[in-house]
Amino acid sequence: MQRGLGTQLRHIIELLDGAVTQSYVAIGLEYRPRYTPIMKALIRLESCTVNELANYAGITQPAATQTVKLMLKDQLITTNKDEKDNRKIIIKLSPQGLKIIPELERCWQATKKAEASLNLELGFDFGENLSHVISALSNRSFAERIEQAKIDQSQLSI
Repeated sequence: MQRGLGTQLRHIIELLDGAVTQSYVAIGLEYRPRYTPIMKALIRLESCTVNELANYAGITQPAATQTVKLMLKDQLITTNKDEKDNRKIIIKLSPQGLKIIPELERCWQATKKAEASLNLELGFDFGENLSHVISALSNRSFAERIEQAKIDQSQLSI
């Protein structure tokens, strides 16, 4: 039986995240793969708001907010009110977050090599293909495609 698209995607995420998580555990880091886009953004930007993090990392604002909360709990980042605008919260890497960067960068290099190995075995660039899927869904959402399929089905039954 062919598994549905959502089931397959969740399984791929489990396989990828599980392996990456294990690579962090193996070197003694309590670090979640979902932190990586935020960590990389903060390494580059040094300090920013949640919206700036989301934009830079290419994730949604709610996902950035949830990840920031988890990273605060794990003491990888700090937050302070913006001196110029008290409504804005500025996020920075904490001393603990800064301390683990070298270890993370070694893990990220190994992950990149593992990705290259997967691409070689597949015979195509998996990440590039995912970018095409994201682009297509940005142009026309899956919800729109489902609605169109319903319309098409209803027209067939007339």
